[in-house]
Amino acid sequence: MAWIRAQGARQSDKAGLWAPVALGSGAGIYFVLPREPQAWAAALVFAAGLALLVAARRWSGRRTVSVALMLAACGLLGFGLAKLRTERVQAPIALADVRPHRLEGWVVDVPSPGVSGPRLLLAPIRIGDWRPEDTPLRVRVTLRGGGPIPAPGQAVRMLAMINAPPPPASPGAYDFARDAFFESVGGVGFALGAPETLAAPEPAPWRLRWTMRVNAVRWALAKRIVQDLGVESGGLAAAMTTGHEAFIPQAQVDDLRAAGLAHIISISGLHMAIVGGFAFAGARLAIAAWPWLALRIHGKKAAAAFGLAAVLGYLVLSGAPAPAQRAAITASVAFGAILVDRQAISLHALALAALAIIALQPEAVTEPGFQMSFAATAALVALAELWRPPVREINTPWPIRAVQATGVWLGASIAASFVAGLATGPFAIQHFNRVSVWGLPANLAVAPVSSFLMMPALAVGAALTPLGFGHWPLAVAGFGVELMLTIAHAAATAPHATWIVASAPNWTLPAAFFGILWLCLWRGPLRWAGLPLALAVSLAPRPTPPDLWVAADGAAAAIRRGDEALLFRPDVKLFAAELWARRRGLTPVKDEVVRGGLYACDRWSCAPRPGQAPPVAMVWSRKPVDAGRLAALCGYAEVVIVRGQADPATCPGRLVLTGQDFGRRGAVELYRREGRWRAVWAQDLRGRRPWSWWYGL
Repeated sequence: MAWIRAQGARQSDKAGLWAPVALGSGAGIYFVLPREPQAWAAALVFAAGLALLVAARRWSGRRTVSVALMLAACGLLGFGLAKLRTERVQAPIALADVRPHRLEGWVVDVPSPGVSGPRLLLAPIRIGDWRPEDTPLRVRVTLRGGGPIPAPGQAVRMLAMINAPPPPASPGAYDFARDAFFESVGGVGFALGAPETLAAPEPAPWRLRWTMRVNAVRWALAKRIVQDLGVESGGLAAAMTTGHEAFIPQAQVDDLRAAGLAHIISISGLHMAIVGGFAFAGARLAIAAWPWLALRIHGKKAAAAFGLAAVLGYLVLSGAPAPAQRAAITASVAFGAILVDRQAISLHALALAALAIIALQPEAVTEPGFQMSFAATAALVALAELWRPPVREINTPWPIRAVQATGVWLGASIAASFVAGLATGPFAIQHFNRVSVWGLPANLAVAPVSSFLMMPALAVGAALTPLGFGHWPLAVAGFGVELMLTIAHAAATAPHATWIVASAPNWTLPAAFFGILWLCLWRGPLRWAGLPLALAVSLAPRPTPPDLWVAADGAAAAIRRGDEALLFRPDVKLFAAELWARRRGLTPVKDEVVRGGLYACDRWSCAPRPGQAPPVAMVWSRKPVDAGRLAALCGYAEVVIVRGQADPATCPGRLVLTGQDFGRRGAVELYRREGRWRAVWAQDLRGRRPWSWWYGL
């Protein structure tokens, strides 16, 4: 017992590091609730958190009690802040509608393209005959048929189908509608024709005008980069500079994902660290090279201020996506620490950044980007605190020093990549179900290219392009992009490049996150008690996969056959079907010949051939199914999926799922055990929350 107390005493200066963990845990509890808590209840929880903070200060003489009260207070405050954030961003959400509407709105930005084509983020002026109070603040529309993409700041008109943001692709899968809710995107859809430019619409609010002007500059810079470098190199360079991914060829995206380099595309911590570090080092070198200035100002603090300005400028240039905002806050805390004579890279600085992010954006705790970035950063900072630099010998010849420095740098790079890979591995498995076998060597090979060549050249090129001098820096960046793509393609096409791993039970990811943080934050031999938890995602047994999956609108389905997922309609809802298959560790099969051998299919339906296929039939027409046709399908199948309307009473003893079921309960997974079918619905797991209340009415 005395030994345990001694181990606890060694953590006296580490207690504050657990505050963001408690704050994030409180926010996480809020987001997993099945029903939205009442505002008054959340207010009481928040008030209780403040009271516990006051009590923690009064009990400051008793360290254990004070820390326990402080952590409990942070948990309650995290819950209250999450509720407050939800109430603050709540906005109208489109209802399900099968009619096209005349949409008029401002082009706010050009987000990343979807599987069906380029997309626009619009601020609606009006949508058909919808009332203003029912019109979403933002809608995301997919363009079809090619043609030029309107630039931000333009007002456009189009005929479009608008619906609510999509629910999870399968029960328990990632909820994209929740992301859209906190981004104020209340509707998604697709255009039925090319957008038309409006001549003289009503003026936009000043804040929207400012946002569109910034995005117009970003869009113009992205197109300029693509014109200078070409689509093959320029698309990726434009994405890393401005955040616009509209020009990246899909083959490059696939290679980067398979090689474990997809994080290069999203502007986040790596990009902010390189830009901020390059600006800091360049400014400090320039100040040191000017003796008159170096004697009159604090060079390190001036360089930190310049680095902070570079990070904030890059945040604006990138369009300020959520990962970039979090990375900018972390970098700002580091540079701020230098300005107030504190250690820039430390676990305390990281904890302060995490507290700021969770307080401002509590929903971040549910996002893979936040989880992976902070797990990796915590692991790297903990490694930096343990790393002991080698002793420098006096009067060593420079060739030997060069070899030693190279060895130290290589060892540090390998250790950093290995530790970061281990820290992010559980999240990559659970969220993306993909393990890049050659990810470590690919990241090691790309690290010097991105850090010393590509990102600095892009930063200089972006700054000089408006002045007409950006061609040569961009050409250097283009060379770095080509080199990186070559490495990515080699890793993506190497033997056994990617493993598909099924998701573990839901409890394993919080356990792994806590275990990783315990390994990073605890001091002493008890640190290794977190290792079993950190490995929870990797070691936990996988549940038996379902036998059948049906999409949220009943338009597509997949049958499990061994380790394969046989897709009924390979050309419909392919993204959702592949997402479900990966999550369950299955390989999707899109071969029409295979399906045709098991099922008798026509234009609107599929029925199983007797004795050859799982007893499931499907009708994907929206038209009501008459009793005779439904009875015929029930003669062949135990489960009948009808996208439209039908009377289940026609098939006694059979499981009939109709459009009404999907409209109320979303996607479904079915398990066949001992001749009986059990259904698990997505909406039942989501609960009734502000981002899902419209679904299931």
